[in-house]
Amino acid sequence: MPPAIARYLRTFTGFSRDARLFLLTTIVFGAAMSLYWIDFNLYLESIGVDRSTLGLLMSISSLSGVLMAFPASALSDRVGRRRVMAGGMALVAVALFAILSGQSVLLLVGVAAFGAGSMAVNVVQIPFIAEHTNPDQRNQYFSIWQAIGFLTGLVAALVGGVVAPAIADKLHLTSAAAPYQILLTGVAILGVVSLGTVWILSADTPPADRIRGTGASRFGIVILNRKLFFRLLLPGFLTSLGAGQLIPFLNVFIEQKFSLDLSAINTVFAVTSLGTAVAIMLQPAVAARFGRIGSIVLVQGASIPFLVVLGFSPALWTVVMALMVRNSLMNAGSPIFDAFAMDRISFSERATLSASMTLLWSLGWTIAPLYYYQVQSTLGFTAGYAVNFVTIIVLYTIATSLLWTWFRGTDKVDRRAGEGDEGGELPLSALTDAPVIFDHA
Repeated sequence: MPPAIARYLRTFTGFSRDARLFLLTTIVFGAAMSLYWIDFNLYLESIGVDRSTLGLLMSISSLSGVLMAFPASALSDRVGRRRVMAGGMALVAVALFAILSGQSVLLLVGVAAFGAGSMAVNVVQIPFIAEHTNPDQRNQYFSIWQAIGFLTGLVAALVGGVVAPAIADKLHLTSAAAPYQILLTGVAILGVVSLGTVWILSADTPPADRIRGTGASRFGIVILNRKLFFRLLLPGFLTSLGAGQLIPFLNVFIEQKFSLDLSAINTVFAVTSLGTAVAIMLQPAVAARFGRIGSIVLVQGASIPFLVVLGFSPALWTVVMALMVRNSLMNAGSPIFDAFAMDRISFSERATLSASMTLLWSLGWTIAPLYYYQVQSTLGFTAGYAVNFVTIIVLYTIATSLLWTWFRGTDKVDRRAGEGDEGGELPLSALTDAPVIFDHA
């Protein structure tokens, strides 16, 4: 057995019961999310929704998530992360059935409910993991967790792209929307199944003395170092503005530019998921060599040239390769920062930081689709996407530069802390850390 695989297996057996079981939830709910993001806007186009309305619906979904972020984080401090995740998953399942109706009002309600439900789940996952792993396990666990998510997306995309058209053909469903309706029905069913995987987990209501951590407000928001929080959040927000005006519409871009069908589109995104999973699994080794912050800057900076190829190459195979490499590099640093941030903040701040990162990401994705619509409606497909790609390149470059400028010295602090006799959290004076650069592509 290769040494790297043996090392991961030894690490896995050392995780707690709940940490191992949570990976099952990741597989089920992750499959649902992957299918949704690959096929949702294609479904809307297939039932006659125009691009302006599509951008509006995406913004409404993101806005509902923004409004849910802090209430979900505060509630999870009181009733436990598990219950909030279960409530979010139930809301996602209900939302999908509303979306499948295709009726305008229910479609609007459905996308809003989906945004709120998925946000409730996203906000509490990172704190849940931090509270069920030891500090020396977190680099490996977060990498395994996110890699499993991407591998799940790969399998879901491949299976969905083949099975949905086959079922539609078997049932003699000839409408353009039929395969997408079948896929989204599967997403709703997976949302229901994920509820069962969450309830297998142990109850995790935190003790009252941990909830009342220093600096807690009546709204459940805890920030002990405002400058630190600002520096943690701004680069991620800039990245979300770039990603939100392009990443959700990459499937439309590739489909129309190269005239691909559903199966081919799902295959393209499955290949990119495989590359991303491999990169994430390797990232702990990169972090050990270059430091956590250095490794994040390295992979994110290296991803930017591939955006140029993705946006402007006329050959499909180069676009697919660029998409795979770009996604791999841009997402590889995320689990390292998740572990890094959770190690260095107090229990009472974890939900606030997670909610803030997720909220600002969703806020970026609320604003950015409106920009996408304006660019597309004004300039058209070719020129519009050229502007969209230039925009994301500029914003990603600024975000990565800020990350390096503000936090390039923190790897030395991290190494000095590791030389001490005891692990655990650093003092607040050492909290000059890097932002997570989420890129849900």
